[in-house]
Amino acid sequence: MRSLQNIISLATALIMISLVSIAQENRITGDIQQMLEQKIPADPDVRIGKLENGLAYYIRKNSKPEDKIEFLLAVRAGSTQEDEDQRGLAHFIEHMAFNGSKNFKKNELVDYLQSIGVEFGYDLNAYTSFGETVYMLPIPTGDDAIMEKGFQVLEDWAAGIAFDAEEIEKERGVILEELRTRRNASQRMLNKWLPIAYKDTRYAERLPIGKKKVIETANRETFKKFYDNWYRPNLMAIVAVGDLELDEMETQIKERFSSLENPDNELTREEYEVPGHEETRIAIVQDKEAAFTQVQLIYKQSVEEKMETLSDMRRQMTYNLYNTMLNARLSELRESANPPFLFGFTSYGRASFGNGQEYSSFASVSEDGVENGLKTLLVENERVKAFGFGAGELERAKKQLLNRYDRQAKEVDKTESRPYAMRYVRSFTSETTPSSAKFNYDLATKLLGGIGLDEINQYASKWIKDTDRVVIITGPEKEGLEPIKEERVRELLVEVTREKIEPYKDELAGSSFFTKKVTKGAINEEKNIDNVGVVQLKLSNGATVVLKQTDFKNDEILMSARSDGGHSLYGDDVFESASSASAIVAQSGVSDFSSTDLRKLFAGKTVRVSPFIGTYSEGLNGSSSPKDLETMMQMIHLYFTSPRKDEEAFESYKKQTLGFFQNIFSSPQNYFRLETSKVMSKNHPRASSFPTQEMMDKIDLDKAYEIFQERFADAGNFTFVFVGNFDLDKIKPLLETYIASLPSIERSENWKDLGIRPPKGDLEKVIYKGTDPKSQINIMYRGGLKSYDVNENYRLSSLGEILSNRLIDLIREEKSGAYSISTRGSISRTPYVNYNFSINFPTGPEKVDELMAAIYDEIDRIKKEGITQEDLDKIKEAQRIDRKENLKNNRTWLNSLRTYYQYDIDLGEFYDYEKRVEALTTKDIQQTAKKYLTDKNRYQFLLMPEEGE
Repeated sequence: MRSLQNIISLATALIMISLVSIAQENRITGDIQQMLEQKIPADPDVRIGKLENGLAYYIRKNSKPEDKIEFLLAVRAGSTQEDEDQRGLAHFIEHMAFNGSKNFKKNELVDYLQSIGVEFGYDLNAYTSFGETVYMLPIPTGDDAIMEKGFQVLEDWAAGIAFDAEEIEKERGVILEELRTRRNASQRMLNKWLPIAYKDTRYAERLPIGKKKVIETANRETFKKFYDNWYRPNLMAIVAVGDLELDEMETQIKERFSSLENPDNELTREEYEVPGHEETRIAIVQDKEAAFTQVQLIYKQSVEEKMETLSDMRRQMTYNLYNTMLNARLSELRESANPPFLFGFTSYGRASFGNGQEYSSFASVSEDGVENGLKTLLVENERVKAFGFGAGELERAKKQLLNRYDRQAKEVDKTESRPYAMRYVRSFTSETTPSSAKFNYDLATKLLGGIGLDEINQYASKWIKDTDRVVIITGPEKEGLEPIKEERVRELLVEVTREKIEPYKDELAGSSFFTKKVTKGAINEEKNIDNVGVVQLKLSNGATVVLKQTDFKNDEILMSARSDGGHSLYGDDVFESASSASAIVAQSGVSDFSSTDLRKLFAGKTVRVSPFIGTYSEGLNGSSSPKDLETMMQMIHLYFTSPRKDEEAFESYKKQTLGFFQNIFSSPQNYFRLETSKVMSKNHPRASSFPTQEMMDKIDLDKAYEIFQERFADAGNFTFVFVGNFDLDKIKPLLETYIASLPSIERSENWKDLGIRPPKGDLEKVIYKGTDPKSQINIMYRGGLKSYDVNENYRLSSLGEILSNRLIDLIREEKSGAYSISTRGSISRTPYVNYNFSINFPTGPEKVDELMAAIYDEIDRIKKEGITQEDLDKIKEAQRIDRKENLKNNRTWLNSLRTYYQYDIDLGEFYDYEKRVEALTTKDIQQTAKKYLTDKNRYQFLLMPEEGE
């Protein structure tokens, strides 16, 4: 029998619950309730329509980047629409769209697009998923003939793919090579756990890459059957965003696509459900080549109604707030002295497989941390379920969410066309209405204040349940490592529900971030560099400040500060402490604030500053919004003057670092990179140092902290670069207060050459690792030079671009030998002037000899015969377009200005790049190949499976 006190307590609780329910209802009554019942209004800047045949279109005029249109064709058909004998053909057809069509025979499409500066793979691309296939086509504007061709490409993709028998045979090899690249530990483990986690679903047996047998044997009629059934106008959308006129574009779409017809007996496009299950499904999978250990909890949820009303948008805001608050707690745990995981997050949202929702928790853990990591995820979910979130957490989450909406609204006219285009694709495939960023922000300002803890805290009980639950554990298989048993997992699931769990304690070191008194400095010199719009300042403490004011983004300021030195100035005896110093401080925080405190304190702000101590330099990288510029300046000041030494953060750093690298070289690709690096540095102890327990034990916190202070003791030899939307008159007082006041000891120092050099060339090495029939070819040409020449660097880089195009044609398209190829060339100045030209791609062991011979033949051909003017014109046009777009990009300016000042280059030469492009000749490329691609400076590395050893 209950005591009187218990009865009173119960009655009080019931009354409070009733009051909470009434309060919650009151929040959405009256005018707000009427507003929430409204349909989501479409963004007025996008024109949305539908032709009589059902084809949808989304058109938006957008000026970033200039003189370009992003065309996309979206088809609501993917791998789940495939018949058994078509598994993999949705993806295969996506490839065939580039291999011949009504208006472009065989490889003419890629050749033509390259000729107008569209880069294959970078600009021109496509993807296939479970329920959709999307093609992306960026087209330069200003030429009617190019625009005409662009429309022809879209028309051909929609209804004119040729499926030439010879091209199908060629592309089989490319698809098989793509399939081969995916043959790794992650894919093998996925193939094992997916049928358990999503048993009896279409998704468990319809991964878009498909089945090898179907890829090898499917005939043209099978391709055509899928294409004719599913590439139909009532499952398609044309998206056009960029430098266009709305009326003209709409007219073109109507004229060109209205004639498309749907099949007479069209198939119904099914939405495949993920059925529920009473039991908890557990998948524990190991692989000898797994680089990481991961734990995942999935709670499958039912399908929600589509986002149609403002009430649905409000509901999504509550989900975002829940996710933000719980992930903040997980981040805090990650930074503890004994972190339960290397990385962890939880979210409620769209399911990874299927069209429903899911609540999932994920953690990457050390190989022996599975039980602790899984238990932590379970406990944190139960903690929310039992006690909910606190007022302080909700307040911070609201600030973060509102800040996100605010930033999006501010950047409406400075957002590039591709993100807009992809958003409209998502609207089409999810059958939702795209609202404007400004509307979203205004709605959030109206609704966030009325969202209370009572509403959000009830989600945990709804989502976290013992049905429809899946536990997935993946990790390495190796001697001495026993995997957790399924029985133990089931025990944990029960134990946690019975465990006494305490409420979360929301602690913060203080509310005032910058309380330090500073002695303001001054600007001693000011110089305008008019040709690049830069203002150069010399501060009273000797620091150089470079200011580039732009309007490329409305809500972005980027910062970089650097000085020569780095950990090259420290001996081998303290190398471990020196090379880890900046990471330890970054994890510790500044002044009295830990990194967790800083996240809480900066909720609702857009500001980031991170220190680094590299081999040859040290400095800071950062960014902020204009409104938070002063906070960024304060962070800069405190990293120089008040870095935080934190034993707990130090222990956390060591455990996380060791956990991350514990099995990373079980991956053949990672092992290949490591061994290549060792050879190329002649096993120099400071060239490729990957953390070991021995190295972590050598780190001394006091020494690391001392080194950090030494590296940042003299602001006078730093150059600070600021690029973005700031007011010159407003930033100068901040520079005087926070940068000019930094300490200066007037030291003059440079980095130290550690003597890391490659061995003599003409070297060949085979590295055996892995069991899959996969190889990796890495060909490098390396050598030292007497001096740096910017023109030579440009020519070598251009040679890389030309050879990349040639090898795509030769190795991928003609020989079907590789899925992707990377070819790059550059000249470096630190620590000595040297050039590096590399060719990288994966392939099959049986093709290695043939493909390497083909590469060397192609290089010899360039050296002997040169290249065609057509080859040269392709890369020059791409360079012109890239340059034009990059000059409207804050990050490009930041990197360029940092380089110019690092090497004391005259900014008057900044626009010489355009002259170099125009002056480049076919003979330049031929001479560059002769000079740099020589056998005596060649290094050939080959990864082969261990069975071939």
